[in-house]
Amino acid sequence: MNLPTLAEIETAAETVYRAMPPTPQYRWPLLCEHTGTDVWLKHENHTPVGAFKLRGGLVYFSQLRKTNGVIAATRGNHGQSVALCARQYGMSATIVVPHGNSVEKNAAMRALGAELIEHGEDFQAARLHAESLAEEKGLFMVPSFHPLLVTGVASASLELFRAAPEIDTLYVPIGLGSGVCAAIAARNALGLSTEIVGVVSSQAPAYSKSFKERKAVDAEVTTQLSDGMACRTPEPEALELLWRYVDRIVEVTDDEVAQAIAILFQCTHNCAEGAGAAPFAAIRKERARLAGRKVAAVLSGGNIDREVFARVLARHESR
Repeated sequence: MNLPTLAEIETAAETVYRAMPPTPQYRWPLLCEHTGTDVWLKHENHTPVGAFKLRGGLVYFSQLRKTNGVIAATRGNHGQSVALCARQYGMSATIVVPHGNSVEKNAAMRALGAELIEHGEDFQAARLHAESLAEEKGLFMVPSFHPLLVTGVASASLELFRAAPEIDTLYVPIGLGSGVCAAIAARNALGLSTEIVGVVSSQAPAYSKSFKERKAVDAEVTTQLSDGMACRTPEPEALELLWRYVDRIVEVTDDEVAQAIAILFQCTHNCAEGAGAAPFAAIRKERARLAGRKVAAVLSGGNIDREVFARVLARHESR
C-alpha cells in the first residue's frame, strides 16, 4: 500500500470537515503528573460517533459509487461509521457483529438505521459471514482496512502534529491497523521524526507477534475489555507498513487498560473505551524510558458500555 501524500490527506480532511469539526488535542497536567512526562491526548472520542473511524468512512463513501446497500463487519466503531455514512448517502446498511458484542455500540448502530446481525464468536467470524451475505444478497462489502480509510483517518494525526509539532513519541492503538497506518502517513507527509508506537492488547497479540516474527501470525483473542483491539488475523497491507515505519509495539493487559480508563476519567473527565485507553496505559508502562520527552496518545474512542465503565471505576477505586 502506498501512503497518502500531504495533499491527499488535506483533501480528505476537507471531506471530513463537511460532516464534523476537527477534534481537540490537549495537554493534561494531571496526566503529566501520573507519568512524569509531558502528555497530550488526541480526543477522537469527540467525533459524532464517539470514535476515529468516522473520518475514514466519510472519505471512503465520498468515493463510493451509488449502491442499494452496503454491509460491514465490526466490533462497533467501524459499524457506526458505515451506518452514519450510508444514511447520509441514502443507502441501506447491514452490520454483522459477533455474539456478545457491546450492547451500547449495537444500540448506536441500530439508531443510525443499520440492520444488525449477530454471528460468530469473534470479529473474524463476523467478517467471513458478512462477506458471504454480501455475495448472497448483492450488497457492497465495506472493508475495515483500505487506503481511503487510512487517508481519512490521517486527518486526525495531521491535526495533532500541526497543533503540537514537537511530539517525540505518539502511541496509537492497533485494531486492524488503519489508525496506526494513518499516524505513519501524517508523520511522513509532514517530514517529522516522531516515533510511532503501536499498542495492542496482550490478550489479542496478533500484531505484536507478527511484528516480532516478521510474518503474519494469527493469535487467540481473550480480551474482555479492549474489543476495539480484538484482532485474531492481521491485515497484510498494514503489517508491511508497521514493519517499515513503527518503532515498537507495546502490549497492555486488560487490568492495565482498566487502570488507564479510571485515571483518564479522574484526570480529564473523558470516557475512554478499552482501545481508547490502551495508548495511555502503554505510556504508563513505559514511563521510565519517557522522562523528559513530549508524548501523545490517541484516545481513539469513548464507546464503553455503562455497566463495564462502572465496574472499571469501582475496581480501580477499591485499590
